Amino acid sequence: MRCYYASGPRSRPRGIQSARQAAAAGRRSIATEEHRLRALLEAVADGRTDITAAIDELRALPYEDLGFAKVDHHRALRDWVPEVVLGQGKTPEQVRDISLRLLERSDRLLVTRLSDDATRLLLQAIPGARHHEVARCVTVERNPLPKHPGVAVLCAGTADLPVAEEAAVTAEIIGNDVRRIYDVGVAGLHRLLDQLPALRQQRALVVVAGMEGALPSVVAGLVAAPVVAVPTSIGYGASFNGLAPLLAMLNACAAGVAVVNIDNGFGAGYLAASINRIALAERRD
Repeated sequence: MRCYYASGPRSRPRGIQSARQAAAAGRRSIATEEHRLRALLEAVADGRTDITAAIDELRALPYEDLGFAKVDHHRALRDWVPEVVLGQGKTPEQVRDISLRLLERSDRLLVTRLSDDATRLLLQAIPGARHHEVARCVTVERNPLPKHPGVAVLCAGTADLPVAEEAAVTAEIIGNDVRRIYDVGVAGLHRLLDQLPALRQQRALVVVAGMEGALPSVVAGLVAAPVVAVPTSIGYGASFNGLAPLLAMLNACAAGVAVVNIDNGFGAGYLAASINRIALAERRD
C-alpha cells in the first residue's frame, strides 16, 4: 500500500522477532507516558518547579477541555496507544487541533477516517506525519515501537482494501508487524489455500469481506488462531450496505470467530493487536 510522509516516502521499519522484546515494548508505551509524570514530580521534589506550576500541569494530564472536545491524555497509561482520533464527522480544524494537543504529550498518533481536506491540513501542521492513502489514516511515530509478528489481515476482494488497510495500520502502530494477504475471497478458494502456511503462523487474524461474507468462517475452519471478522459495505442491493455479511459472520459455523461492526477496520485491528501483544507478553522464551 502507498504511504506518504509529510516530507516524502519512507521505508517501513522491519520487525523484531524476540517475544521477550515484545513484552518490553508493550510496557514501553506506558513508560513513555509515565516518564512525563515522573519528571514533573521529581522537579517538584527538587525545587525546580513550584507547586502552583505543577498543579497547572496536572490539570491537563487526565484530560484537556478544548470546548468541542475533551482530549484524554491518560489513555496511554490505561491502554496500548494514546487516544485515537476519529476524523469522520469532525471539521479539518477540529481534527488538527485535537491531534496537535495529543502530540504535545505523546510520541504516537493515529487519526482515522480522514477527509481529503483534513488530511492536507494535518500534513501541513505535523512535520513527519505519515499518510496512509488507502486506509484514509494519518499516523505519527516519533519513537516507533518494535514491530512483532503474529497478526495477519486478509480481505476477500480489492474493494475491501480501505477497511483492511485501516485494520493493518491500527495493528502496526500498536507494535505489530502485520502480514497482508489480500484478494483471497471464496470465489477463488485456491488463492486462500496457497496462504495456509503463513496463516497458521499467526496468533490473530483479521478477515475482511463484503458480499455474502463467507470468508471468515472458511478461514476459521482452517486455523487455530482467533479470527476477527469485519463485514464491509461492499456488495449489491441485497447486501444492504454490509448487513448481509454482518449477519452471515454472526452466524458463522466455525468456532473462534468474533465480529466487529460494518467497515470497522480500526476495531478489528485493535482487537487482533491486543491478542498478539498479550500472547507475546505471556511467553517465557
